[in-house]
Amino acid sequence: MSSRTSPISQPITIRRAVARDAKRLTRLVRGSGAYEGKYAAAVAGYRVGPDYIEAHCAYVAVASDEHGGRVLGFYSLVLAPPELDLLFVADEAQGRGIGRLLVAHMQSEARAAGLDRVMVVSHLPAEDFYHRVGAVRIGTALANPPAVLWDRPEFEFRIPSE
Repeated sequence: MSSRTSPISQPITIRRAVARDAKRLTRLVRGSGAYEGKYAAAVAGYRVGPDYIEAHCAYVAVASDEHGGRVLGFYSLVLAPPELDLLFVADEAQGRGIGRLLVAHMQSEARAAGLDRVMVVSHLPAEDFYHRVGAVRIGTALANPPAVLWDRPEFEFRIPSE
């Protein structure tokens, strides 16, 4: 499908998430095609609330288009302990480099915060993506019923100093 492999056609801005983004981010998580079928229970009641946005380093990728800045994806970086807690790209925007832009931004923010490593527990369908953007597999997070019924790969981004 060509729309999944087209390069970014409009300018993308990455900005800090704000409270008014909460509903859009929650919809993006709950509506993710990566969480269909057996994975649906993991995000069924998930909520990215204003309190979450306030407490974490959350950033959104926004398209500068005629719709006034459509949210194409977002991530959340937890500083202590260092972890990429969330990373989602809208289904219709996948394959266009937005995930790679978000990871590069996260690495820059982690470096600015003095971090040298950031861990991420990957969703199984995202495992190849994390390999492609330079994360190194470090282990396995065991299932955590009832929310997560399967083991998940653990990765680490090594953040070199400049």
